[in-house]
Amino acid sequence: MSEHMGYATAADAASGEKEKSGFKRILGLGSLLAVAVGLVVSQGVMVLMLQGAGIAGLGFIIPLAIGYVLALTYVYSFSELSLMIPRAGSLSSYTEVAIGHFPAILAVFSGYVVVAMFALSAELLLVDFIIEKIYPGVFPPMSVGFGLLALFTVLNLLGIDLFAKLQSALAFIMVVVLLLLGLSAVFGAVEPHPAGIDLTASWNPLGGEVITLVALAIWGYVGAEFVCPLVEESRNPERNIPRSMILGVTIIFATIAIYCLGALFYIPADDLAGSALPHYDFAKAVFGDAGLTFLAVAAVTATCSTVNTSLAAIPRMLYGMAQNGQAFPQLKKLMPGTQTPWVAVLFVAAITGLPMIVMGDDPDAIGLLLIAAAIAWLLAYIITHIDVMILRKRYPDLPRPYKTPFYPLPQIIGIAGMIYAIFYASPAPELSGQIFGAAGVVLAIVSVIGIAWVKLVMKKPLFKPEPIEKVLKAE
Repeated sequence: MSEHMGYATAADAASGEKEKSGFKRILGLGSLLAVAVGLVVSQGVMVLMLQGAGIAGLGFIIPLAIGYVLALTYVYSFSELSLMIPRAGSLSSYTEVAIGHFPAILAVFSGYVVVAMFALSAELLLVDFIIEKIYPGVFPPMSVGFGLLALFTVLNLLGIDLFAKLQSALAFIMVVVLLLLGLSAVFGAVEPHPAGIDLTASWNPLGGEVITLVALAIWGYVGAEFVCPLVEESRNPERNIPRSMILGVTIIFATIAIYCLGALFYIPADDLAGSALPHYDFAKAVFGDAGLTFLAVAAVTATCSTVNTSLAAIPRMLYGMAQNGQAFPQLKKLMPGTQTPWVAVLFVAAITGLPMIVMGDDPDAIGLLLIAAAIAWLLAYIITHIDVMILRKRYPDLPRPYKTPFYPLPQIIGIAGMIYAIFYASPAPELSGQIFGAAGVVLAIVSVIGIAWVKLVMKKPLFKPEPIEKVLKAE
């Protein structure tokens, strides 16, 4: 009975957030599912998953399945935290009451703001490369990437209503296109399977070492938690937040598995592993020259979906941090009428465009950007699992509309799995120095800024947790 009363209390508290934040509750299960799927299935994922399938053959299903299990662990942790502390700040709000302000700042900036710099930039560069390969000379260099960034910045400034409609359409088109490509390849519906490719001859060429590809496979699932910063704009969040993420990673698992299987029917594994644009080779092999237009739709849709989701979710994290005093107060400014955190949106757009200018049109930069982003993202997931465990111990009687099943097993598995994935993040030993160096430098800079902000601006201890009552009642 008391648990039911706690559930109602949390739901009532969440429903009152419109008055506090000014956000409108318009996002239902469909919109949230589109967010959970839409950020994850990007062009970067389309490339990395095919390269993984090329390395391990059919054996790639093993790391793919392990990655799915690890994804469920972070989904459980984010679901519990987001409904216990229903704030737009998401991870920063959870962490400040579990570990303190410095880890809160480090978690969000390393796991999301830095990732926006790395992964979104890589995504926009990738769409430029693929469009140039399909339609050579039609568009000026980098014009497609910067054009999409500008377009979705403006669209996100126009409000969450437009975002929800766009995201639902983009996610649906993207998943349908990938499934159509994968299923057409599996059944040889358009072009017959080429001779000489035997999937069963060497289904797992790496043997036991296939487990090392978990670090690559898990990249196919990161980002479903982007629904959590939208909790203040969600209808019935206690039901729809967990359900959207669980459904999202399950759809992603099925889609990627079919997509990779289809590619192995048409492209020799070594060619998949060594190609910088394996999705280009795949689409052309399945549909011929007509497949290039098909791929252009898939590539642009995936990039649009990723950029659209990021420009909606990350600014709301920054908005929540500004509300908590962990970032510049300008980031909590809302645009009259649309109630969009416009300064935060423009900030995220700016840091996304910066690496594109620095990197230019260097295809080799994409892999480094994506893997460095993955390391930072996995660090944020580890902090999330730690938050759950600390808050369970510190506030055992606090109402939790969603509780992690089999606690604390998912958190323990999640932490161990994420550490393992970080350790094996580099696909080649010779790249380890560059990848860990880039991630280390950025994390060091974020740490120095975070320490200075907490000590000099907030004038608070680095690791002293805030009382949870303060966060729940924050205006």
